[in-house]
Amino acid sequence: MVIVRVCVGSSCHLKGSAKIIELLEKAVSDNHIESEITLAGSFCIGKCNRIGVTVQVDDDIYTGITVENFREFFSEKVLKKIKG
Repeated sequence: MVIVRVCVGSSCHLKGSAKIIELLEKAVSDNHIESEITLAGSFCIGKCNRIGVTVQVDDDIYTGITVENFREFFSEKVLKKIKG
């Protein structure tokens, strides 16, 4: 089971965390991996960045996640972890 936490603290909220959550939910559904992943919100992860949202995948923290780079992030950091 992969745990994905999206920062919903004030900084990430202003940078679009709600949209990243929406994209995550759709990507999980489109890839039929609902039983292999847990999505959660998290208050500040402590790695604020000037651009984008901070997302934690298990123990790995990624900063700067945006609508523009979401597909690459999901494919490389989430799907690869699930598919092993």
